Amino acid sequence: MTETRRVVCWRHGQTSWNLEKRFQGQTDIPLDRTGAAQAEHAARLLTALGPDAIVASDLSRAADTAAALARRTGLPVEHDKGLRERSGGQWEGLTGTEIRERWPERYGNMDIPDGEEMTAVGKRVAEVIGRGLEKVPADGVLVVVSHGAALRAGINRMLGLPAEYREVLGPLGNCSWSVLGPLRSGGWRLLEHNAASLPEERVLGDDR
Repeated sequence: MTETRRVVCWRHGQTSWNLEKRFQGQTDIPLDRTGAAQAEHAARLLTALGPDAIVASDLSRAADTAAALARRTGLPVEHDKGLRERSGGQWEGLTGTEIRERWPERYGNMDIPDGEEMTAVGKRVAEVIGRGLEKVPADGVLVVVSHGAALRAGINRMLGLPAEYREVLGPLGNCSWSVLGPLRSGGWRLLEHNAASLPEERVLGDDR
């Protein structure tokens, strides 16, 4: 049987710190009212994909986003610390302007003095996805609910992109998602990125 599993990498909804452009990292900031509404809207769409399993970061903004999908599908949510956002050390809670003023030489490439390395983030996120896929059938859908930088790092790892091409993938908007599917030759390919709607069937049919 040909494997057709898909991995939906779904970023959490909006928080007050997103609006204020503050570095959240692993600080546990909850969804705001807009973020909760975003989660409900996205959950209605993602339910149509027929998810088989949901795994989420244990930080509340991701856990509560995942809960919106769980309510619609009846699936349990497995929470895993390996899906937490990149640790931002001294940068957490600061705005982009404040970080740029204090660490001008490091801000451009997001080189956090006491932060977590992106390669380590990608490794832990990809490991969680691998464990989640063990619970999904060969034609199933795994939904992974996490954070913007963590998801991009995990996707980069799964696609086998070298570190110098980390920025090839643009950022994920709040409650947007990316979809990975298997290559016939092994490994993974990116089917969608930063999506907020389901693809039309004729678009999918061009390149199966």
